[in-house]
Amino acid sequence: MIPNGLKLIFLNCALFLLALPMAQAQKAEIKGTVSSPQGPVVQANIVIESRQEGTLSDEKGRFNLQVEAGEYEVSAFSIGMTRQNRKVNVQPGQTVELNFFLQEDTESLNEVVVSGTLKEVRRSESPVPVEVYSARFFNKNPTPNLYEAVQNINGVRPQLNCNVCNTGDIHINGLEGPYTMVLIDGMPIVSGLSTVYGLMGIPKAMIERLEVVKGPASSLYGSEAVGGLINVITVMPDFAPVFSVDVMASSWQEYNADMGFKNRIGKNASVLTGINLFNYTNPIDNNGDNFTDVTLQERASIFQKWDLGQNNRIFTLAGRYFFEDRYGGEMQWTPEDRGGDQVYGESIITKRWELTGQYQLPFEDKVMLWASYNHHNQNSYYGNVGYFADQQIAFTQLTWEKDLNRHSLLAGAAFRYTYYDDNTPATSQPDHTLLPGIFVQDEIYLSERHKLLLGARYDYHSDHGPIFTPRLAHKWSMGNNSQLRLNAGTGFRVVNLFTEEHAALTGAREVVIAEELNPERSYNVNLNYIQKWYLEKAYLSLDGSVWYTHFSNQIIPDYDTDPNLIVYDNLDGYSVSRGVSLNLEAVLQSGISLRAGASYLDVFTAEEDESGNTVFRRPILTEEWTGTWAVSYNWYKTNLSFDYTGNLYGPMRLPLLGALDPRDEYSPWWSIQNIQVTWAPRSRNWELYGGVKNLLNFTPPANSIARAGDPFDNEVDFDAEGNAVSTANNPYALTFDPSYVYAPNQGIRGFLGFRYTFKGNTLPD
Repeated sequence: MIPNGLKLIFLNCALFLLALPMAQAQKAEIKGTVSSPQGPVVQANIVIESRQEGTLSDEKGRFNLQVEAGEYEVSAFSIGMTRQNRKVNVQPGQTVELNFFLQEDTESLNEVVVSGTLKEVRRSESPVPVEVYSARFFNKNPTPNLYEAVQNINGVRPQLNCNVCNTGDIHINGLEGPYTMVLIDGMPIVSGLSTVYGLMGIPKAMIERLEVVKGPASSLYGSEAVGGLINVITVMPDFAPVFSVDVMASSWQEYNADMGFKNRIGKNASVLTGINLFNYTNPIDNNGDNFTDVTLQERASIFQKWDLGQNNRIFTLAGRYFFEDRYGGEMQWTPEDRGGDQVYGESIITKRWELTGQYQLPFEDKVMLWASYNHHNQNSYYGNVGYFADQQIAFTQLTWEKDLNRHSLLAGAAFRYTYYDDNTPATSQPDHTLLPGIFVQDEIYLSERHKLLLGARYDYHSDHGPIFTPRLAHKWSMGNNSQLRLNAGTGFRVVNLFTEEHAALTGAREVVIAEELNPERSYNVNLNYIQKWYLEKAYLSLDGSVWYTHFSNQIIPDYDTDPNLIVYDNLDGYSVSRGVSLNLEAVLQSGISLRAGASYLDVFTAEEDESGNTVFRRPILTEEWTGTWAVSYNWYKTNLSFDYTGNLYGPMRLPLLGALDPRDEYSPWWSIQNIQVTWAPRSRNWELYGGVKNLLNFTPPANSIARAGDPFDNEVDFDAEGNAVSTANNPYALTFDPSYVYAPNQGIRGFLGFRYTFKGNTLPD
């Protein structure tokens, strides 16, 4: 028997539960999204004007308001955006959807960039064109590292240089990887190898945005910034989520995990920690050449950033440790075969430390001290050829900013010390290089619509002497929504072959340095035009550039003269990189957005032959046409979003091994395309995503590796001059060579991932 008292309690609870849905039915709901030309607006204010009640949009720009039935005026606004008001009549129990589209407020704040002028300026005010890509942009095609992610940026291409070890670099506007400088928070992570390693293993939780400058920037950044630069801007700890995690797996059994968490240390300090782990240990040989299609990798990276600033002064410290064990080669290879001559494998073990810091000195003017240090250790074997290298780079820079009437001055002094040692004959003893420099820059406000920038840098290289690099930039604001920028200047690059030309270390070709190498010089001019249209229900942007770069003393690896050699010397002539690029961006209030770009690249060398005739030649692995796109659709009612991304490349000249080589001299047109679906429930901190990469299942020819069955050339006959000769067993006179590579060997695959973010208190106390 149930006591009467308990019966009464049960009865009251039942009546309450029955009445609860009825009470909720009298409530109403207003939900929707807040977007802008740049995508979803995070932490936008959504306010009911008559009641001064509201909420904030989440990381997808979504919001949800519980209200009583009635008529309301709802406002959405955010810093740097125009305010938008909407009237709505909500019936009892009804859910009304409002989607706000906020336009940029030209009289308010807009995106701040630093890469073009070394100073924080509004992007629209910068006389140097800077392209900005947020972390959200890279989520449209999630990749295990930033090196692969930049394939969706027009004019930027990650290039594989070896079919076996999958080492690569990053091309900007058709120029080789050593011409691209990679920075983290403005600190140079220099040398060609670091172009790759600098972009690998940076946890996604640490990334706020990427800034890309195309064209020489040597007057501010010195050597290596000849083709352009990529500046990875990391999140300030105060504004980072308390905790975030992003895990992803593919049908090829690739596993990637990114984690980030922050802590408050005392009253004034905060620290953000990011961890990246990647594992791929599943050897696959779909093309049947007995070599791994993709290198096996185990990678770990930990990144920590401290914000110690007080009294509105900048003081940050950051450090990263990177470890990678990577292998590619014959399918039967084991670690016991490392360095042997029976089973071919390329095994690279990399350990890398990076330390960076910024400190604003306690002066009335803004005086910044910058410092960085990195130590790169590589232990590798390419077949039975060992390559053991140690590189250390210390960098410091002092900058001073001062505004005087119509002048905005920047002056600075920099010093870079490079230590390099390896086991090759080219380095009989450790190399010590000193590179001090001074620079000055003046932004002159000629009028409301015209701004002129004059800059110059003077460096003194301990081996090559003085180097002077001036530049000029002019910005003309033709209207509120159109801008024309002209940039011109010079650049220089001091070459260290064995840290940059990784293809030289494959063990398949001998390296020959024909003469003492002099610094490369370049002269560049770039014209950029931007036009924006703010329509009632859409935003459109057109960004076009024309550029011309002339090189003297350029160092280009010669694969053609002798198939067994890579010959390096200064070009006896000149080379040119010129072209046109166009970017289109469109955001529709319906939820559709498009970002697409195309580039025409005319890159060539000009050199006289023995008869005195000028011979024009296109460099190896340089495409003439390239295109990228990212099309997205947000289906707000179902919390689903769809992303279709891809790129298209024109033919590239490939390194053949002689007149009898049966492989094609030029690659075909090829494209890598991807699709992704993301489900992000409203009012939740997590999202689930998945899709398919390389939808067209494009892979290079199966014979990309020459003589894959004889990697040590045991069955190759050579003549007295060391050239392979045609025999019954080798009719095409080939030797083992993995440098015939222009695209990844990884075919179609599925992927699935999960993201979780706990924002907590993301603002300073």
